[in-house]
Amino acid sequence: MALKGLDIFKLTPKKNCKECGSPTCMAFSMKVASGAVSIDKCPHMSAEALATLSESTAPLMKTITVGAGSNEHKLGGETVLFRHEKTLVNRNLYAVTLCSCMDDAEIDAKIEQIKKVDYERIGEREYVEFLFLNYAGNGAEKYVALVNKAMAADRALVLNCSDADVAKAALDVCKAAKPILNGANAENLDAMNAVATAAGVTLGVTGEGISGIYDNIKALEAKGNKNLIIDCTGKTAKETFANAVQVRRSNLKDQERTLGYPSIVNLAAIAEGDLHMQTALASAFTLRYGSIIVMENMTYAEALALYGLRQNIFTDPQKPMKVEPGIYALNGADENSVCSLTVDFALTYFLVSGEYERSKCPVNLLITDASGMSVLTAWAAGKFSAGTIKKFFDEADIENKIKSRTLIIPGKVAVMKGEIEAKLPGWNVVVGPMEAVQLVKFIKDFNA
Repeated sequence: MALKGLDIFKLTPKKNCKECGSPTCMAFSMKVASGAVSIDKCPHMSAEALATLSESTAPLMKTITVGAGSNEHKLGGETVLFRHEKTLVNRNLYAVTLCSCMDDAEIDAKIEQIKKVDYERIGEREYVEFLFLNYAGNGAEKYVALVNKAMAADRALVLNCSDADVAKAALDVCKAAKPILNGANAENLDAMNAVATAAGVTLGVTGEGISGIYDNIKALEAKGNKNLIIDCTGKTAKETFANAVQVRRSNLKDQERTLGYPSIVNLAAIAEGDLHMQTALASAFTLRYGSIIVMENMTYAEALALYGLRQNIFTDPQKPMKVEPGIYALNGADENSVCSLTVDFALTYFLVSGEYERSKCPVNLLITDASGMSVLTAWAAGKFSAGTIKKFFDEADIENKIKSRTLIIPGKVAVMKGEIEAKLPGWNVVVGPMEAVQLVKFIKDFNA
C-alpha cells in the first residue's frame, strides 16, 4: 500500500530545510507522496527511514530495463490504467518468433523479412524491437546456434526456454546483450532464478492463472530477485487477456506491488498459424496491457496498423503529434515541381500527403512549424502567418533549393494570399481547396 503524506511526515525529521525543496517538512512529505520529489532529497533522513519509505513511495509498477546499446528498452513504469487519466510512460514493443526447430535457411529468410519492417513515422523509428527465441527441446547446441544468428540481426532478445542448463549455455554467448530469459515456472523456479541472477538478466515468470503467477513472483522476490517480467500467456486468447488485465488492475488499482511488473503476451502460441488473428489480438493487447507482444511474423501491412495504433495510445494528449518541418518531395518531385504549404500537425500532414500521393502528380509539400496545431487553429493563434512562413522559407533555404515559384496554400486561409505575396516577392501564391479530399482533382486540373 502506498503511503500518504501524513504517513511520510511521521517518519520525516522535523526540520525547516530548504534543501528538501520545500519550506516545511509537512509540505515536503506531501510532495513526496504525490511523486513530485524523491524522498532521498531530504539530507536529514536516516538510513532506516529511507529504507522504510523508498519502497513505499516508488511507483507501483517497476520500470525494467532490458537489452543493451541501441537495443536498450524500458518496460513498465506505468502509473495509470488508461491513457485519458495521465500520459502512459513506456510503449509496448513487438517481437517475432524464431525457433531452434527451424533450419538455417528458414531462420535467415525470416530475419530478412523482419528487417524490411523498419521505417520512421512522426519522428519515431518503427520496427520489430525483439526476437523471441523458442527452444524446441532439441539440444543446447541447436539453441545456441539460433541465439548466435539472432544476435547478428541487431535486435533485443527474449530467450524462451524453461530448461535451465540450455538457458545457461545460451546466456554464455549473449548475456552482454541483456536479453530476457523467459521460462520460470513453479517446477524450475530455483534453477532458472539462479541462471538469470548469475547472468544479470531479467527473468520472465509465469504460472497457473493469476494465483500461480502471484505465488511464483512472491517466491522469487523472497530470494531477492525483483528484475522480473510476467508472462501472462494462457491457453486461450480469453485467458491471456484476463491474466493481463487482472495483473495490471491488481497492481495499479488495488496497489498490489507483487504484480507490479511489465508483461509478455505470446500471441504466436495462442493463435499459431493465423497471422491475421494474431494482428487482431495484437491490437487488443496494445490497448490492454502487453508490454512485449509476440507474433509469428510481422509484415509491412501489419506494422502500419499496429504501430499507428501504438503511437496514438502512447502519445501525450497534451502534446500534439507533429512531423518535422521541411521539404517533402512527393511522387518524384524535383526542384521544378510546384510547392504546396501546410502545417506540421501530424493528422493534417497525413491527410494532405495521402491525397497528393493518390494524385500521382509531383509536388513539393512544404511543412512549416505551427506548434502541432491544425491550419485554422494555428492561423488564429498567430502560429501560421505570412511572417512565420517567411521565417520558415529563410531557415529552410527554400529559395535556393527550389526553382519553382508556385506556392499552393490551404483554402481555409485564403485571406493570407496577399500577405504571403508581400513577404515572398516573385512567388505566385495559389489558393488551394478547402478540404484535403479535393486536392486530387485540384492538382490534376492545375497541371493540365
